[in-house]
Amino acid sequence: MDTTADVPGGRRTQDGPRRPRSIRAHDAVLTATSALMREVGTAGVTIDRIAGRSGVSTATIYKHWPCKAAIMAEAFGRDAAGAVVFPDTGRPVEDLVTFATDLLTYYTSPEGGVFGQLLAACATEPQAAPYFHEFFLAPRRAALEPYWDRAAEAGLTRRGVDAATATDVLLGALAFRLMAGHESLAPEEVRKLVEYALHGLLVPADTPHAGC
Repeated sequence: MDTTADVPGGRRTQDGPRRPRSIRAHDAVLTATSALMREVGTAGVTIDRIAGRSGVSTATIYKHWPCKAAIMAEAFGRDAAGAVVFPDTGRPVEDLVTFATDLLTYYTSPEGGVFGQLLAACATEPQAAPYFHEFFLAPRRAALEPYWDRAAEAGLTRRGVDAATATDVLLGALAFRLMAGHESLAPEEVRKLVEYALHGLLVPADTPHAGC
């Protein structure tokens, strides 16, 4: 019989089902990490600080997470999950633009502003990459898929363009602007970028003077 069970951080152990104490410790670590990221930024977060704020020992923390960036990725993913409303107006393209715009606008807010710092932290701590993907990146990408699928079902998208590709195109330019900081990320500018990515920059080939 397989006696493995989920543990904090989404990993598994042979110790049997998680006890309520383990669940409380998991939540305490994530809550403490979220608070510290807001207060001191990702660079100021340390395992010792997380342990002191959460009341969970460093030994227990290291048992379930390989590094601080892994904890930050899971904590930020949990915070972001409830931060953006999923629109449903019955107009799939407009809903797609609104959701993508609101998501990136959140990343520029005081609460979501650690996004760029978290990307950098994960780059320096490769062990955090699976946590960043599982708890942050994958849920955000999955949230966009229904919007693209609805637009495709309505015959509004180009054939052969899947949701994963569309998500990369929609959010790629915004993520670059967020990281580079070379242009405005005001809500109206974010929306403009999303609309350009969605509708394209070039006029159709059959438009008069196209290519001139």
